[in-house]
Amino acid sequence: MSDQWCRKRLVEAKGRTRVSVVLPARNEAPTVGAIVTALRRELMEDLPLIDELVVIDSQSTDATAEVAARAGARVVSQGDALPRMGDVPGKGEALWKSLLVTDGDIVAFIDADLRRFDAQFAVALLGPLLSNRDVGFVKAFYDRPLAAGTTLMPAGGGRVTELVARPLLNEHWPVLAGIIQPLAGEYAARRQLLEQLPFVSGYGVEIAMLIDVVERWGLAAMAQVDLGCREHRNSDDAALGQMAAQVQLAVLSRLRSHDKAVFTSKPGDMLTQFERQGETFVPRTTYVGVTERPPMAQIAEYRRRVTREPV
Repeated sequence: MSDQWCRKRLVEAKGRTRVSVVLPARNEAPTVGAIVTALRRELMEDLPLIDELVVIDSQSTDATAEVAARAGARVVSQGDALPRMGDVPGKGEALWKSLLVTDGDIVAFIDADLRRFDAQFAVALLGPLLSNRDVGFVKAFYDRPLAAGTTLMPAGGGRVTELVARPLLNEHWPVLAGIIQPLAGEYAARRQLLEQLPFVSGYGVEIAMLIDVVERWGLAAMAQVDLGCREHRNSDDAALGQMAAQVQLAVLSRLRSHDKAVFTSKPGDMLTQFERQGETFVPRTTYVGVTERPPMAQIAEYRRRVTREPV
């Protein structure tokens, strides 16, 4: 469990290592403030474990940016970072651009929709990286309750994971079969690793990153930490279908880039779903394609700001 990591000892182990925590956020005004407040108060003011706390506002239409800033985060608009390269919708873009606007030697990512947030989540993610130089990438796992009306069931919240991500990984990357939550939005890594990775757009970013890390650095460079229980806003079936499509397309892109498959045609990037309206079903088609950003280490603006040797 996450309580195994002592905050005070990690501060001592941290030394001169700088730590950045990034929250990608789109329309998360109800939850982002409490997360920022807990991290700032407990891990910046009470103990100096975190050096930098940044919210990447991903085209929110609510008060996400204002709430996050008021709680004490530095807020960066996704569209304002690296403007010459435009702005691709989706979570992957926010994570990729966060490397340009942060300076931590270690970067931890935490989703901004978590409820009943515990700052120990960040402590646990940082634990293996601050205590073991051989670890380069840390992935969280946890119980995922599922809200059904007013009832909170103890499990069932990882539907895309169990129905799409896990079967694909077991079939094509069995070395990753032991990853408990491959789509977890809570993970941390050394900057020298992250800056060498391409970032897939949208909800395919986590599974693509997982595959790229194991392909380049091997399973020995990876660790998992138990965060106990993670509560967040559950998505409806239509949204889950779109996420599942992006996860599958991301895996297909990795099969191609790692020479595991040859495709005779380009996979489709449109998803048609159906919604009951009166006595009939009405189709609704959504673009679910994934794009890919190059490793940040290849970007001129980044190279001018950060000079490091590759991992």
